Amino acid sequence: MPNAPDPVRPITLDDIRAARERIAKTILRTPLVRLELGPGFPEVHLKLENLQPINAYKLRGAANAVAMLSDAERKQGVWTISAGNAGQGVAYAARAAGVPCTVVAIETAPTSKLERMQALGAKLVLVSYDVAWKTLEARAYPGVEGTFIHPFDDHDFIAGHGTMGLEILEDLPQTAAVVGSVGGGGLLVGVGSAVKALKPTSSSTPPNPRPRRRSRSPSRKARRRSSRPGSPPSSTAPAARASSRACGSGCGRSSTAASSRASPTRRRPCASWPRRRA
Repeated sequence: MPNAPDPVRPITLDDIRAARERIAKTILRTPLVRLELGPGFPEVHLKLENLQPINAYKLRGAANAVAMLSDAERKQGVWTISAGNAGQGVAYAARAAGVPCTVVAIETAPTSKLERMQALGAKLVLVSYDVAWKTLEARAYPGVEGTFIHPFDDHDFIAGHGTMGLEILEDLPQTAAVVGSVGGGGLLVGVGSAVKALKPTSSSTPPNPRPRRRSRSPSRKARRRSSRPGSPPSSTAPAARASSRACGSGCGRSSTAASSRASPTRRRPCASWPRRRA
């Protein structure tokens, strides 16, 4: 039967501080190391969660979630859904508590992570990426029994991650912003809840990569038009210094090279050109 999610509520500082006491014997307090970028760059520090026993921060949330289970829930065993990190965290915490663990794992996960979950005592049920996300929403999977621990949409899991925020501000009180990765959002919500409560002027944000520049080379449609009999050749973008010339296979298509050093006499075959045998 599907497990209904708990009503959404704020993650309080008391929740996070209690989680820290609860998981103290399971996780490591990881160092905050300054990243030397040179002059002209902002001061950046790295929280080395890769030093946790499972090499990932997910152990914090998993350890707190397992610790919060009742005796009846533990007897049923636990299960979660993961591509590797959350599964390792739940398996590690469950083994320490003597609780059976099953992981509905994404079949395309790295082999090293699948093997690691098994080594930690987890039973794996491999599913596709789409099935995994549907299972996250349903909170149930046919044939898998036990107490479900959601890998990110779980108050106890999030509070466990928040312990990282406590450590960051204790080690670096002048922190102005915390940048964290976002998958399901549990990490950033937990850390942000702790940091904002202790230092309201700080911010927590996901990384914002630069958007890719759009190519100025002729569009596929324009290249198709230029390949039709009787059609004038399409113009190419001068900024890209692209040159269009007929394909050497004789198929009539054009082949565009975006290199200023391309030889004007050498032809580059398109995808239909049969490769020569060695």
